[in-house]
Amino acid sequence: MKVENNLHSLDLLNKMELMQVRASKDIALSADNAANQVSFGQTMKTMIQDVNQQQLAAGKLMTAVDAGRSDDLVGAMVMSQKAGLSFSVLMQVRNKLMSGLDDIMRMPL
Repeated sequence: MKVENNLHSLDLLNKMELMQVRASKDIALSADNAANQVSFGQTMKTMIQDVNQQQLAAGKLMTAVDAGRSDDLVGAMVMSQKAGLSFSVLMQVRNKLMSGLDDIMRMPL
């Protein structure tokens, strides 16, 4: 289970690095090419939707176990942990963005 969480953490880290690369490429592009590229906002929206889907899937599995329709308690717990970890990573990205915005707002003119 710890190995799966570590693999999931690495997957999320790779996604975050990909977001950073995409964001830096978007900044470097000219105005006519920027319309064809995926924006940072769109990437964040996709990540939020992915985390939401994981949360919903974990909820469905836990509900199935609670209702007695499934006996896969381990699978439900693993999915729940994955969803929790994904949400934690998303919150850390949000916190970093907010911290960066606060730093920009505090800059003297």
